[in-house]
Order: sequence, then structure tokens, then C-alpha cells
Amino acid sequence: MQASPLSPSQSQKPLVSLKASRRGPAPGWAVKQRQLFDLLNESAERFIAKYTRPDGTLIWRSDWPGMDGSDDPYEGFMNLALLHALGGADFLHEASRRIWEGITWQWTEYGQIHREFDAYYDWMHHGEGYLYVYFLGLSGPALLKDRQRAVRFANMYTGDDAEAPNYDKEKKLIRSPLNGSKGPRFTVNAEDWSTHRGILDHYLAPYEDIPGVDFASRKCPWSNDEVYARLIDMMNERMNRGDVPLNLNATGIVANAFLHTADDKFKQWVLEYLEAWCERAERNGGLIPDNVGLNDEIGEYNDGKWWGGYYGYRWPHGFMTVIEPIVNAVMNAVLLTGDREKLELARKQFDINWSLRKEEDGKTVVPYKHFDAGWTDYREASAKYPIYLWTVSMADEDLERINRIPKNYNWDDVVIPNVSGKDAMTGRDTKHFISNTEPWFRYMTGELPDYPDRILDANFKLIAKQLDRMDSPMGDPAQWSASYNDDDFSSIHIWQELCPVYMESLVQLTLGAPMYISHGGFQHGRFRYFDADRKRVGLPQHTAALVERLGDTSATLHLVNTSMLEPHTVIIQGGTFGEHDITTAEVLGGEDGPSEVVAVGSKWLQVELAPGASIRVELGMSRYVNQPTYNGPWTEEAAEPLLTGRSQ
Repeated sequence: MQASPLSPSQSQKPLVSLKASRRGPAPGWAVKQRQLFDLLNESAERFIAKYTRPDGTLIWRSDWPGMDGSDDPYEGFMNLALLHALGGADFLHEASRRIWEGITWQWTEYGQIHREFDAYYDWMHHGEGYLYVYFLGLSGPALLKDRQRAVRFANMYTGDDAEAPNYDKEKKLIRSPLNGSKGPRFTVNAEDWSTHRGILDHYLAPYEDIPGVDFASRKCPWSNDEVYARLIDMMNERMNRGDVPLNLNATGIVANAFLHTADDKFKQWVLEYLEAWCERAERNGGLIPDNVGLNDEIGEYNDGKWWGGYYGYRWPHGFMTVIEPIVNAVMNAVLLTGDREKLELARKQFDINWSLRKEEDGKTVVPYKHFDAGWTDYREASAKYPIYLWTVSMADEDLERINRIPKNYNWDDVVIPNVSGKDAMTGRDTKHFISNTEPWFRYMTGELPDYPDRILDANFKLIAKQLDRMDSPMGDPAQWSASYNDDDFSSIHIWQELCPVYMESLVQLTLGAPMYISHGGFQHGRFRYFDADRKRVGLPQHTAALVERLGDTSATLHLVNTSMLEPHTVIIQGGTFGEHDITTAEVLGGEDGPSEVVAVGSKWLQVELAPGASIRVELGMSRYVNQPTYNGPWTEEAAEPLLTGRSQ
């Protein structure tokens, strides 16, 4: 079922309310969920005290050269805002904003951030760092600073900021893979990549014809000064001008401005830029090319090759950093328009990649890279990206894209991650400690009924491990190395590796969605919650939520008040951004509340929970019918105008 055209935000009107009044023992998952909130709140307070100063700056070194790195401190602290949005402690609202400003000031002094935005880097790293901004939007109410920055940041990519001419409005392209508040970075210097050289020694070479480099070795000695000088020249000549699919992650920073302002120009830019890449894919026979030049010619600086661009099919990660920004962009487009056909670009790329599969050592594998000799680097297909599409579409065709992937590993395994990145022990990608999308999917399809307890138990163990790290010599800032690239726990990555504020379980179970895509995805979800008594975002104190089932036009939700003494009133919102309407509500399997189906007809439904009470409800839903916004039930009024600076 396709959504109707989006309606604007609903004005204030009385909310339909359900009541649950019978006391009873809370189920085990609900007790664990509330204990996890308490542990996360206490861990966040300890993490902040140990690694930040009162002004929000980080206790760290006095310098940091190179363009890599402003994303990493944001990544280490961004979950403070997300935890608050879920229902974490009140202090997190102020603390998350203070620390964002502290990091921004500090990296401005280091020389990489300008006008509160990274001066220039790629949208894999921008995407990681600016998740913090998106979470601040959810951790409402939004401040004037949040809204003002959102517009300023978006204008850097819409072609409306003369100091940051990143976007060519005529050609509809972002002019360089390296971009930011100072505009496109067509020419890099030796310092720009200086902090990453030791890490990149272990990566594939960007090109197959670098003098002195054996491409077949799958390694490139960036630490060799002669090779490094040649690399810089070749990248400036071939790679740093023109557009790449990775830049589709910029749709997030522009959509973020729309969620704050409802200004249609931001929505239209997202759609225009996505359509430009759809056209380039059609020009390339359906497969999206990984590089176009400033004249919008495929392979313009790359001997006409559609492969070999920055973060493209050849270097460094291959298909993963091509498909991720596409999935992020199409999900953003659906959010802004309600049109689920906007998923087609991602679907086509999955299908083309799947059509190139082969059998190898008894496994079905697909190519992740393309060299001059053709497709290579065959690996097992990832299920998590089709799962993201399915959560949006609920379509059989996307379910088939998931189920056609052989389960060569156990999708029922609940993983406790070791690192924020590629786990050398397991081979699994656990960036931002996100590792359980597949078992969550199995739970949603009725195949893993004990998943809520298992993922909550795993989350407790993860936090315990992180607290142990904080208490170890590794957790002492005075012991941190001054070098740039030691291992997973190198100094620039240390905060995200030590951070105990990780809550994949809470996001999945309460919002009814997988965690965001780590390189720049919004935290989409079927629901969001508000505390009606305290008029703030997130689940009320003592309240637990479990999304038990998802359908295209319905969802089953279980709410529990774990307190035997205090009542709580929770407002359920359809969609993280209010994009869905709740059409009906039916109480399931209980003695409280109406037995008939109650008409709701709003993106909000209020539930009054007496002490110790719980309620299971089947909610009818009309999805993607409302104009998305960060606003909640008490922020629907017109916001105060943004500030206007001098014209000269």
C-alpha cells in the first residue's frame, strides 16, 4: 500500500487515550529494560566526568594534524543525545549539547573545523560525525542553535553558501569527494593524509599503476615517502574532482534542515540530488558509477572507467561504501515524500550485485570490488542492508531480497561486539557496536521469540566490558599513545572504543527498527515516545516498551509500568519523525480497556498506565502520510524565527 501525499503536522487537538489500571508483576524483559536505562544513565555520567572538562572539551592532546579525525570525538559522545531521546536522564539534554559545542570548538582550534562544520573531508566520515547532530534533533526540544546550525550546514550543500561552493546547481553534482565548510578540496597536500598513513599501509592501493607498488599484494606503503608523494599527485589528478556516490550521505544533513524547518527547498534538493544519481546509473546500464567529473561525465578523470573513484568499487572498501549512502538517501527520500518507489535505486543495485554471484568453496558469494580486470573480492552478501529497505517498505519483494541470501552464519546468534569497526576476532562489521540486525529481523518475523531477553542480556555484558576498559590502564587518558595509528584503540578512536553508552537493544525493542546505518543514516523507527506528565521526549521513568510485530498497516506494541507505586502516561508517536498515522487501537489479551477497535486518526496516541499496569495493543497504521519533523506534541506551534546576520 502506497502512502497518500504527505499532510502537514497536526495541530493541537485532544489525544485519544487508553487506560490500563490492573496491577501485576512486570515481565522480565521490562524489568531488564528499566535496569538497563539506569545503568546507561550512571555510565554516561561517569564517562562524561572521566573524559571531558566542565566546558565540554575533551581531555586530550594539544594538537592534531591532518584532515582525518573530527568525526571520531563526535562518535564517542553522540549516544548521549540518543539515550536522552529514548528516555534517558534529564541531564543528558544539556550535557550532550555542551559536549557537542566543546568538541566543535576544540577541533576548530586544531584547525579542521570551520564555522562549526568540518572544513573538508569525505561523507563516510562526515556521515559518522554528524549522526550527533541528527540525535540532537531527536533529543528535543530543539534549541534555536540546533535549528540555526541545521540550516547553515544544509546551505553548504544546496549551493546557497558562497563560502562553501560544494554543489553545482546546473550539473546537479557535489564537486569533490572532499568537501565541507570551506567548499570542495580539489587538491590535497601531504599533511591532509598524515595521520592515516600507517593505517593505510595495510589497505589496497587506490590505483593499479602506482610506481613502486605491487597492486597484487593488496597493500600500499603509504609510510614510504616516495610512494606517498606519488599517491598525493595521482589522487589530485584522478580522484579529488567530481562527484561520487558516497556524497549521497549529504542528503542527511539537508533532510535534517527540513525536519527542523519544513522548508520545501531542502526536500527538493534531496530529491533532485538522488534523481541525478538515478540518471547516472541509467546512463551506466543500471549500475551506479563510482565517479563522474565536473562536467558530469562518467570516468572523466579516470580514463572513462566507471570504477576507481574515491571510496568506490576499487578502493578502499568497495560495494559497502557504494550501497550504504544509496540506502541512506532512498530512505531519506521516502521519509520526505511518502513515496516508497524512491527505494528503487537501492533495489536495482542489490539486484545487479546479486546477479553477479557465483559459487565458491560451497558458498554463494557476490563481488565487493571491481579492478581493471573485472569483478573481484567475492564475499557473502550482507543481509542488513536489504533489512533496512524492508523496514521501510514492508514489501514482499524486499523480504525476498533478504531471504535469498544463504544463512552461512547463524542469524540467530546475538553478538557482543569487541570493537567499533571490523572485528578481527569474528570478521564481523560492528561499527558503533551495532551487530544484531539479523537476529532482530528474525524476531520481527516470528522466528526468535526469546530475542528481547537475549539482546538485553548481551547489552548488559557489553556495558560491563566497556566499564572494565574504562577502569583499566587503557582507560586512563594519561596513558594514551601520542602516535596516530596504534590499533583499534588508537588515540583518535579511543572514546568510541571506551564509551559504555551503547544501547542497540533499547533502539530495536522500543522503536521497532534496527540501529541507524553507522556512516550517516537517520535513526528511523516505527514509534517514538514522550512523557506526557513531564512533557519531555522519551519513555517515562519506570516505563518499558516492546514492539512485538511489524506489518505494513499495523504493529503490535507492549507497554509496561514497572513501578508498583507511581502512575505514568506515555504518548506514542507514529514514526521517529511523526511520519506515520495511528489509525486504530485494539487492546489485546487483557481485561483493561475497550474490547472494540478504537479510532485514533492521529500520529499520537496517549496511554495512561496505573502503577504496575501493562497493556498490549494492536495499532492500525497509515505509514508515511505526515510531513516529518523533529517536533513533538508540545512543539507544534510556529518556532521563533532564525537569526539573520549582516549582508556585508
